[in-house]
Amino acid sequence: MLNPLDLSGRRYLVTGASSGIGQATAVYLSQLGAHVLAAGRDAERLAATEALLSGSGHACVAADLTDAEALPGWLKQLAADHGLLDGLVHSAGAHAMRPVRFQSSEQFEQLQRINVTAAVALAKGFRQKQVRAPRGSVVFVASVMGLVAQPGVSAYCASKGALLSLTRALALELASEQIRVNAVAPGQVLTEMTMRQKESLPAEQFAAIERMHPLGLGSPEDVAAGIAFLLSDASKWITGTTLTIDGGYTAA
Repeated sequence: MLNPLDLSGRRYLVTGASSGIGQATAVYLSQLGAHVLAAGRDAERLAATEALLSGSGHACVAADLTDAEALPGWLKQLAADHGLLDGLVHSAGAHAMRPVRFQSSEQFEQLQRINVTAAVALAKGFRQKQVRAPRGSVVFVASVMGLVAQPGVSAYCASKGALLSLTRALALELASEQIRVNAVAPGQVLTEMTMRQKESLPAEQFAAIERMHPLGLGSPEDVAAGIAFLLSDASKWITGTTLTIDGGYTAA
């Protein structure tokens, strides 16, 4: 039976795999038959992710994504140790709510470093022939805040907007190398970060956020399904696009 989402035997690197969308993506890909390299900084939480994975051939790998210059070499070593990669998902990211009047240059740059600079370095590393399979797919996890905006998160909006532009540029640049580059732009998803936000806000304010999503708040698995589609052969003629997964948030 035809199943264009079948990822059996393929190998994918997922950054930010210790929680939230990254963890859900790692689990979802394994359920579709993929071998997953789950990357993150917290070894204990990565081990918890690995325990959730279906099948075999998975590994947890330590990652310091703030050291962008080291990332291409790191990917080359990963491929040497585990095999060529069919794709990667950059789900690791940082978020900060800080009005511009309180925003320092260093704080702004720190956010860009993980959300944008690391994405560039990962793509640079992935395109190496010693790293990737003949055809590859890269998916960046952006945000609806790269498409719209809200007060107090200018640095975050700037980083996610840059990531969407980067997606289009890299799609054109890497098409000749048979590498597709796409992004997903999630709305508010029920992750640990969202639950902390819920606890810090008045109930009526969080309820207002929920109402902004006509289909309600999403789950990490909702986003993982979109990512899996963009990695799979079901999307083999799609590159340079952003798949908005937001329960209708940007439709209003």
